[in-house]
Amino acid sequence: MKAHDAMYIGGEWRPASSTDTIPVIDPADEQVIARVPAGTAEDVDAAVRAARAALPAWAATPPAERASRLGALRDALAARAEEIAATVTAELGAPPKLAAAVHTGLPIAVAGSYAELAATHPFEEKVGNSTVYSEPVGVVGAITPWNYPLHQIVAKVAPALAAGCTVVLKPAEDTPLTAQLFAEAVHDAGVPAGVFNLVTGLGPVAGQALAEHADVDLVSFTGSTAVGKRIGATAAGAVKRVALELGGKSANVILPGADLRKAVTVGIANVMSNSGQTCSAWTRMLVHTDQYDEAVSLAAEAVAAYVPGERVGPLVNAKQRERVRGYIEQGVEEGARIVAGGPDAPRETGYYVSPTVFADVTPEMTIAQEEIFGPVVSILRYEDEDDALAIANGTVYGLAGAVWGEQERAVSFARRMETGQVDINGGRFNPLAPFGGYKQSGVGRELGAHGLAEYLQTKSLQF
Repeated sequence: MKAHDAMYIGGEWRPASSTDTIPVIDPADEQVIARVPAGTAEDVDAAVRAARAALPAWAATPPAERASRLGALRDALAARAEEIAATVTAELGAPPKLAAAVHTGLPIAVAGSYAELAATHPFEEKVGNSTVYSEPVGVVGAITPWNYPLHQIVAKVAPALAAGCTVVLKPAEDTPLTAQLFAEAVHDAGVPAGVFNLVTGLGPVAGQALAEHADVDLVSFTGSTAVGKRIGATAAGAVKRVALELGGKSANVILPGADLRKAVTVGIANVMSNSGQTCSAWTRMLVHTDQYDEAVSLAAEAVAAYVPGERVGPLVNAKQRERVRGYIEQGVEEGARIVAGGPDAPRETGYYVSPTVFADVTPEMTIAQEEIFGPVVSILRYEDEDDALAIANGTVYGLAGAVWGEQERAVSFARRMETGQVDINGGRFNPLAPFGGYKQSGVGRELGAHGLAEYLQTKSLQF
């Protein structure tokens, strides 16, 4: 795979300060496909200084011009669509159809949405005898995960640029090639030098240096709750703003009277997508006790269609594979019953895990409380709606969820769920709707106007 042996800083590819590199491994065959520079605190400092220098001019750029650059960025990404999809397949292991439709098509659409928002958002408004201005927060440090490499980059960088901020991006070390393609697209779109900068590197080195840098005004991080807590604590010491999109343990609640087959089938598909490596995946399926056995049979039937290496790709790396297999083994030890899959490797080569369905799961079990981040579904029974609500809300997370049933009843239940986004009867994903969590699933929102607001601060002038 094509890889740059440099950092994108100040509008050009610059040599890294160190000769150390990070191998990029294809998780489907475990082979090294490229190497990228392992950035240091010195590289991060150079990138932040470039972003700080570019900030005054970019913040003063009229919104219409910022919108034009974002439109050009969308077009530059679209021109690379095939290359991006192939790169995501190579470094993440996503099946080609998923890589093209979700990993590539969705972020291109999101980039386009921010081109429109930049042109239409009311950055200035009258409130009585005051004029209220929405101004860029400043230099943004964006730290993105590997599970949706381009989407997570666009969901942070596009609104930041629309707001008039400048950005330093530190992408996940497992998927840096997609980030380099994004930097190429930024360059081709004519975004001024220093407005966007890219430093590849390890989280404990480059990521930490970026989060701690005194000239970074906001840190936007997507990843584990444990790391998010550390970033939040660091930012608090400097009274620095954060936007944190963290873990999830989302409930798929099937109410009596719902189309059980559809609810179970769609629920299984939701978790199997991206090999279960989705923070908002509905990994807990809640079914009324009268329909429980039927739901378990339907789930086992549905998951059989997800064959590793075909409809389900590998996990991103060996550590993640062993982590997920460990959770499966722990589920068995705690008394859950495997009805499909299990901890045994389904293929000799590649970081694959068998799509797994557990029955007889109780709310206090580890597999019902902790984020597994793999193709694993736990099916829990409930006695009535109050019981279902207690189970659904009974974790430290609150990122997403689903409810199936008669519309009014499902909406009433969803309104009581402690979670940031709920799909009713299979409602389609909306890239303009706010995405983010309650409780330990994060702080702030991404996507749409709410995502733009994260990168703005407010000033009022009285007359």
